[in-house]
Amino acid sequence: MAALALTQNLRFTPTPPLKTLKQHQRPNPKTLKITASSSSRLSGRKLRAAVIGGGPAGSSAAEALAAGGVETYLFERSPSTAKPCGGAIPLCMIDEFSIPLHLVDRHVTRMKIISPSNLTVDFGSKTLKSHEYIPMLRREVLDSFLRSRAQSNGAHFITGLVTDIEVPDSYSSKPYVIHHTVNNCKRSLAVDLIVGADGANSKVAKIIDAGNYSCAIAFQERIKLPDEKMEYYHNLAEMYVGDDVSPDFYAWVFPKCDHVAVGTGTVCAKQNIKVYQRGIRERVKEKIKGGKVIKVEAHPIPEHPRPRRVRGRVALVGDAAGYVTKCSGEGIYFAAKSGKMCGEAIVKASEGGEKMVSEEDLKREYLREWDKKYVNTFRFLDLLQRVFYGSDVGREALVELCGDEYVQRMTFDSYLYKKLASGHRWDDLKMVLNSFGTFMRCKVVGREMEALRL
Repeated sequence: MAALALTQNLRFTPTPPLKTLKQHQRPNPKTLKITASSSSRLSGRKLRAAVIGGGPAGSSAAEALAAGGVETYLFERSPSTAKPCGGAIPLCMIDEFSIPLHLVDRHVTRMKIISPSNLTVDFGSKTLKSHEYIPMLRREVLDSFLRSRAQSNGAHFITGLVTDIEVPDSYSSKPYVIHHTVNNCKRSLAVDLIVGADGANSKVAKIIDAGNYSCAIAFQERIKLPDEKMEYYHNLAEMYVGDDVSPDFYAWVFPKCDHVAVGTGTVCAKQNIKVYQRGIRERVKEKIKGGKVIKVEAHPIPEHPRPRRVRGRVALVGDAAGYVTKCSGEGIYFAAKSGKMCGEAIVKASEGGEKMVSEEDLKREYLREWDKKYVNTFRFLDLLQRVFYGSDVGREALVELCGDEYVQRMTFDSYLYKKLASGHRWDDLKMVLNSFGTFMRCKVVGREMEALRL
């Protein structure tokens, strides 16, 4: 395809980045000259990318892109707000993403998992090593830090709402044009490619027809507790399972800096989410007695990856791509990891921003690598959720299994370090046999509980 020279008169005023650019380094805000055929070398300019969404996925993508030589624009409509989130991250994320320790509110070294019949299992007190813990932080704090770091690496931050995206014809080298508002003023920006990191209700995904997926809803209240109540949750997180708190997920009490987050989630009964929230409040009423609700939050959570995550020169990451695990509901790490992998893939394919990238480049360097690394993890956790969260029988079995120290050690090794834990064949065999025994016993527990309800 012949190179296309396109000059567009575009008006936009990006928020100045933390890193001050010299005059000759600043992009021309009125003119974008596209000289690009698929995978062609660019002439007189760098590859220009827009990242839409400033959470962990978008900020990590923007940082990788800008640091790798790509002219990068990061859009976030509301920097002061954050997605409702339990706030747990795996320990490996601290080093992998250079997260400062002062951002961590709590070092959780104990977890309690409580079954529908109130069987309680201590998870971690005997199996965590002396240096291990689950970092708990607030999303608004983490997101702000990651955005600032992306800016310091050269990304241009725009506080604005994306209203529409002009998509070029398939296989065209014409730019994508992003229409957005900044302080109620209309702006436009032409770019070579887009990274969609704008959450479960992604506008980018809709525009490229990425396909639908099921969404859960998460609801939580941040509750300020009296000092003596807060001390109980100093290094403790709690998970509750049962039809009273969620028909297909779990409820939680997670400690923050000076309060706790009490919440629940569901995909199959979203209209009853407030009923399940009352259920978890009832289960923990003595522990949070005297507490004051300081914030109420709700947000959709994807249940599985979208059918299409790359289309044209657009790639989806984080919640927009559907990267939240079943069973645990974990999303922060996979959001940041997908953003980073996508950004690095674009840098590699474009040779540091010197060449145009194509759909084939994005699929090869980003999507295939992501699926090779994580698709089996997502499938396995989907299976676990189907087995253990579908009924109180399965939930009782889950909690009983969690009492096994070998199960705990394998779980923590996989969660904290995001790699497949290497077990012992004999111990693995015993775990399987114990699982069958647990299900047999818990069927009796389930029938007894149903009888009590009747």
